[in-house]
Amino acid sequence: MAGQGAGRVLGMNLRTRRDEQGISLSELARRSGIAKGTLSQLESGAGNPTIETVFSLSNALGVPVSALLSEPPTSDLVVVRSADVDVLTGDAVELRMLRRLESPGSLFEIYDQRIRQGKVQQSSGHPGTEHHVVLSGRLRITARDQTQELAAGDYLAFRANVPHEYEALTNEVKSVLLLEYPPDVHPATLDSLHLT
Repeated sequence: MAGQGAGRVLGMNLRTRRDEQGISLSELARRSGIAKGTLSQLESGAGNPTIETVFSLSNALGVPVSALLSEPPTSDLVVVRSADVDVLTGDAVELRMLRRLESPGSLFEIYDQRIRQGKVQQSSGHPGTEHHVVLSGRLRITARDQTQELAAGDYLAFRANVPHEYEALTNEVKSVLLLEYPPDVHPATLDSLHLT
């Protein structure tokens, strides 16, 4: 993740979610597998978390990623400029969260996703369903013991609660990732998550 703004928002939201649930930094460290000192840095707005770190915190707190990364919109007209969006990076993926959409009973996150060739991005799984639309390049996704290759214009969806991985088969893959969360993903579901 790049930029001071994203670090500040993550720190503020992380502290708020932890306080809402009444858990200590030590307990969050245990649940997420992230060192207490690193969590303290993140809450203060410092540090440079990876995709893996943010998803670990999301799983540990039982909240969508956008609950940690977004500020509520302040207008009825929302324009998101790519240059203004901080990047969340992983081994092979760059994500830019463009929007969090909430309505009664549903929550969606829309990401601009870029996958670099030469590495595989792995996820241990998280709540919700992933929807992928490839804009350019060729993308290999392995999930639920199946591997699919997607080209520009192709769409794939899968429940993301199991390990899955992405690999660019061309120089760079550009795609849209939509994360759809079930209506019961909120802090109250924490006990039902299988955290390691």
